[in-house]
Amino acid sequence: MSYTEAIEYLYASLPVYQNIGPGAYKPGLGNSEALDALFGHPHRAYPCIHIAGTNGKGSTAHTLAAILQSAGLKTGLYTSPHIYDFGERIRVDGEKIDHAMVEVFVEEWKRRAPEGLSPSFFELTSTMAFKYFERKGVDVAVIETGLGGRLDSTNIITPILSIVTNISLDHTALLGDTPAEIAAEKAGIFKPGVPALIGEWTPETRPVFERAAAETGAPLFKAEPARAIYEAESNSYPETPFGPIRGELQGTHQSLNAATVLSAIPLLRHSFDIPDSAVREGFARVTELTGLFGRWSRIADAPLTIADTGHNCGGWEHIIANLNRLTHPRKAIVMGFVADKDLSPVFALLRGLRGDVRLYFSAPTAPRGLRAADLAAKAKADGFDGTEITDVNEALRRARADVGPDGMVLVAGSNFLISDLRL
Repeated sequence: MSYTEAIEYLYASLPVYQNIGPGAYKPGLGNSEALDALFGHPHRAYPCIHIAGTNGKGSTAHTLAAILQSAGLKTGLYTSPHIYDFGERIRVDGEKIDHAMVEVFVEEWKRRAPEGLSPSFFELTSTMAFKYFERKGVDVAVIETGLGGRLDSTNIITPILSIVTNISLDHTALLGDTPAEIAAEKAGIFKPGVPALIGEWTPETRPVFERAAAETGAPLFKAEPARAIYEAESNSYPETPFGPIRGELQGTHQSLNAATVLSAIPLLRHSFDIPDSAVREGFARVTELTGLFGRWSRIADAPLTIADTGHNCGGWEHIIANLNRLTHPRKAIVMGFVADKDLSPVFALLRGLRGDVRLYFSAPTAPRGLRAADLAAKAKADGFDGTEITDVNEALRRARADVGPDGMVLVAGSNFLISDLRL
């Protein structure tokens, strides 16, 4: 079996969320526990850090991994979804999973699959990640949940630290209609005796986290924003407990993720030797060390062009704040989403944009992609006009020409829209 054949098998034979949406979500840990037993409980071979949250968990996971790598620790990193290649999901010291290991794992699964066990794509790939990290002999693995927490496939692990970055309304059909209900799902990753760190909480979600921690017996900590006072002009944190830090990841919202990461380091120092220099190096070299892309990522200049995987209300709150901070005379947003996303909160946030901002309605090529015409119609119903161009690359070309070299263009929305960009 070739790598291409193995990936095609994963997509064709298993329910995949990016293709069919909530129908691929299999709540409960029964399949994951059965897979874990079948492959010898690989996650027990190394300590893990478990990260949930509506927004920021990817940036937080990559930054922590970069710091751990900089401290000399062989570091596994499991995130989702990928943007360009499946291997982006499973990395060791920033390197994507070996093609041969994907082939071997899929062949082993096909050979050993018990009758009646029918896992989802995410359930099987989570097991693949755990097994790969065992075979590579990692010192630590940073594990990002896929969706939710309590019933997420990754929640079979007992980590050394649990992190919930924040709570926003997303995947409400599966996780609940209120921040409190969603917080309860995310708090499902708390484990007895394992420190739980909360990046952000509100008067509505704080008691949920406190109650979950008390019931579970998990020591509860809150990230300290004072650890990450952000200077936008230099994209730096001049005063932290670890010395001045230059942040590589752009955008004012990264200060919230930075506060979470910097609050995690003292908790992780109970398990690992993490010098201050490793913290500074990790922050400064996240993309180089871990391959992160799509978090307010600069992809071109003149005009400034940014790509961001802001796919929900919480993400767009930060996008609007970042856009309003920029002083370019003309701005453009090329946007595209999946069809099952509630866009009303996004359009409500767009009303807060300042200056000359032009909209271009595009569409991801993924099976769940919302057609550009349907996005334009939804926007018009909310009072927004724009240009409808289905292909994101053509939309980007048009937007860049329209704003001119002294303008700026943002491509944002679904991960699948960003994955269609030809960079």
